[in-house]
Amino acid sequence: MEFFADLVVMGEKAKAAARKMALIDAKTKNRALLEIAAALLKQQEEIIAANKRDVAAAEEKGIAKQLIDRLRLTPTAIQQISEAVQDVAALPDPIGDGDFWTRPNGLRLQRTRVPLGVIAMVYEARPNVTADAAVLCLKSGNAVILRGGSEAIESNKLIAKLIAAAAEEAGIPAGAVQLIENTDRQYVQQLMRLNAYVDVIIPRGGNSLIQTIVQNATVPVIETGTGVCHAYVDREGDFDKAIPIIINGKTQKPSVCNALETLLVDEQIAAAFLPLIGEELKKHGVEIRGCPQTCTLLPYALPATEEDWGREYLDLILSVKVVTGLDQALDHIYRYGTKHSETIITENYSNAQRFLRETDAAAVYVNASTRFTDGGRFGFGAEIGISTQKLHARGPMGLKELTTIKYMVYGDGQIAE
Repeated sequence: MEFFADLVVMGEKAKAAARKMALIDAKTKNRALLEIAAALLKQQEEIIAANKRDVAAAEEKGIAKQLIDRLRLTPTAIQQISEAVQDVAALPDPIGDGDFWTRPNGLRLQRTRVPLGVIAMVYEARPNVTADAAVLCLKSGNAVILRGGSEAIESNKLIAKLIAAAAEEAGIPAGAVQLIENTDRQYVQQLMRLNAYVDVIIPRGGNSLIQTIVQNATVPVIETGTGVCHAYVDREGDFDKAIPIIINGKTQKPSVCNALETLLVDEQIAAAFLPLIGEELKKHGVEIRGCPQTCTLLPYALPATEEDWGREYLDLILSVKVVTGLDQALDHIYRYGTKHSETIITENYSNAQRFLRETDAAAVYVNASTRFTDGGRFGFGAEIGISTQKLHARGPMGLKELTTIKYMVYGDGQIAE
């Protein structure tokens, strides 16, 4: 396969930068991140102007409102991005972390964390990801090639330019942060096969994007997944806790992967609980798609189809099912969940522990909203994505997840017998 010449040049620059990045000290990396945080605030008017062009173009194309909400930047959003960069700068540097031990033959072994190398990041219409991915890669000693969605191209170009300039001014090598500005999808097709230069590719976005890369990449993939997230209200659940948890999970920001998509309710409390939560959901403009029992208790609910149980709505829509108990709730989540985030509302310790042990997901909660599955909320400063796979990384991916292991062995003439 013949690759685009400009993409090969980017790969060469990134690989050369990654070699230098692996040796850069924490002080230099932290200084670069603080310069980036300051630059984003200083140039926020220019960023917002570029973002307005993206939003206007998206509205003209008729892009869904929830996607435009993810695209839009405000002064508050830029302030939050800058603060997230500062939070990452304040975290310990993972590079060099490790342990020592000595073998009976006198060999001394050191297991130490090192960067992955060159990371390719492919994502959709969320310009904040440009900053999150870049600073996490820099702090963990990696070079990064960014390819954002066409909907955010003006925002991404300016943010990436500011980040690269601020980083280089602080001592980061040129080529450590690069953005593919061409929105031709063929660049993604070629990027995912750029094995000579890219060590790992991370897709972040809708299921179609993720599966295209998972199924076609020759570069190793860290899969970030869609979020069909469930809340199960146990027969011993506290209604006063359950209602705000469900409303928060569904309505605070419905267009994100950790938003609630399905509500499961124990049949012993359904008659008492569903009318209460149904009225609250109606107040927030949530459409309910329910099982037959739900539709009987909530006449305004629409009948759910089989497709609804496995759908990531990313909208103010919630599927609701009455279940016979914890066993059926666990079975439903096992069948329809995407291994992202699940929560149980219960005051029963044994049921809580069973749910924690038996639910196969990256994040499992007791009496808390699924909206907490986030790098910033987990104390990672930011995240490059939420991995739903099990190899290498799982859950919100911060600095440690962007490193690998190297063994350094000290000898004194030992030979293998």
